[in-house]
Amino acid sequence: MEKSRQQHILRWLRQQRKHGARGLRAASLLGFAGALVIIAQAWLLASLLQNLIVAQQTRGALLYEFILLLFCFILRAGLNYAREMAGYRAGVAIRRALRQQVLDRLNALGPAWIQGKPAGSWATLLLEQIEEMQEYYARYLPQMSLAVFVPFAILMAIFPINWAAGLILLATAPLIPLFMAMVGMGAAEANRRNFVALARLSGDFYDRLRGRETLRLFHRAKAEQQAIAESTTDFRERTMEVLRLAFLSSAVLEFFASLAIAVVAVYFGFSYLGELNFGHYGSGVTLFAGFLALILAPEFFQPLRDLGTFYHAKAQAVGGADALERFLTESPDNTVSNGTATVAFDTPVTLQARDLVVMTPQGGALSQPLNFTLAAGKRVALIGQSGAGKTALMNVLLGFLPYQGELRVNGHELRDISHDSWQQQLAWVGQNPTLPATTLRENLLLNSTVDETTLNRVLECAGVNAFLARLPQGLDTPLGDGGLGLSVGQAQRIAVARALLKPARLLLLDEPGSGLDSQSEQHVMNALQQAATQQTTLMITHQLHDLANWDEVWVMQSGQLVQQGSWQQLMAQDGLLREMVQHRQQEIV
Repeated sequence: MEKSRQQHILRWLRQQRKHGARGLRAASLLGFAGALVIIAQAWLLASLLQNLIVAQQTRGALLYEFILLLFCFILRAGLNYAREMAGYRAGVAIRRALRQQVLDRLNALGPAWIQGKPAGSWATLLLEQIEEMQEYYARYLPQMSLAVFVPFAILMAIFPINWAAGLILLATAPLIPLFMAMVGMGAAEANRRNFVALARLSGDFYDRLRGRETLRLFHRAKAEQQAIAESTTDFRERTMEVLRLAFLSSAVLEFFASLAIAVVAVYFGFSYLGELNFGHYGSGVTLFAGFLALILAPEFFQPLRDLGTFYHAKAQAVGGADALERFLTESPDNTVSNGTATVAFDTPVTLQARDLVVMTPQGGALSQPLNFTLAAGKRVALIGQSGAGKTALMNVLLGFLPYQGELRVNGHELRDISHDSWQQQLAWVGQNPTLPATTLRENLLLNSTVDETTLNRVLECAGVNAFLARLPQGLDTPLGDGGLGLSVGQAQRIAVARALLKPARLLLLDEPGSGLDSQSEQHVMNALQQAATQQTTLMITHQLHDLANWDEVWVMQSGQLVQQGSWQQLMAQDGLLREMVQHRQQEIV
């Protein structure tokens, strides 16, 4: 990673402190208070030893000092605990805010853009990479201020007693951050490479997991198993490289801290032997001064050693924030614009397209110029071979893909209408239904309220009642993650019922009969045909039967609408629809 890029990421990480500013301030203040207690504790302990050994005072005469010392021990432990809790809560608040930013960003980009990356890489971004920032915010940032304040406070306590001990500590202190930075630069780069490898490994594993049946059918299981094993071995080696650098930095810090403390001890030893008679202020080197300096010397280096330990957390945060910051701040080449207009739709919508070209998030064209009018209340079936551009057109209407040209909704340009305002008017059923809520009832209503009569009628129309009685708690039956425990056909019927319950002005259907047997498909299609009379409807389908009941049929080929009209009109023409019907009949024969 370039140094300028690393500095930019560090500035971005520090900007995120605002989400946990109160907890970070509390952690720093508690750390400052703990440092003052450390100095008071060392002063009391050195004074007690001076009075007991040199002044030969009795223990009873020093009872008050013993009580104060015990109080310092208890207070120091309490302050350390409170500091840890304040830092932890600050880290939690910041991580929660970062995850919210990522989710908001994903929601703004839409599913069409998200599908450009494996789902495993998004999981890594949301979980592992943000999770690795906990130690950076909870410990490293508060420790940075403590690493300056605590040694300074200890020097202020030692210099008036013995300037030589203070100079020894002052001269050796810069060695620790110097070597810490030298080792830490390599650790940050190793962590960045480690997170890149982890994201790639997560994405590859999740994709292979989803396609395990296909891999098994084509006898690719062992080959993919070997590929995963190789990727895992590479990731393990990268992880060990990071740990090796972390242990190296700790060893370097411990060596220099121990060396400095040993120098202080040697100085006082020779002073007591009469070999070194300097460092004091005319009164000689006292036992009190020696004990105070030796007790505070480890505490002088402890904040720097802790900072070195937590420096690894900084390296982890920089490595994890690289992809995160890039995702949050960089915009795709061609995003869906979110308008600001809030339009009131009191009637079924009318869609008018003039030279509409569907675009990819990267700026490529997914269709030829499209011209059509979907009149209010009309039911239109969109057919065509796979790859003709049907789903791309559907994604534009859903607001998930950008476009060029004109696409007007009741006279308003779609790109000028806010996403929330527009999507409130949509009901959609796709090929892979998603059931995110906990229970069946919550998945049907999605925070809306519907009377029981309407609910039962829709459940009957969508065919949900056919299996509802077999569920242990009926509508209140808890579902697994993503509807686990239901068949694909049952989940599809629930999705159809959910769309029929929503008071939408535009009903968009992307092969709603997929995953259903012929009897269930006919049941659902009849329900949709009845419900479609209440709003404008566009349905993608590969099924050519029953299309005569729809108001219009649009035929799409190579990103173009090559035919538009009623079933009877198009069947009377020599065109693609007629060829498709004849080909289907030959397949049946």
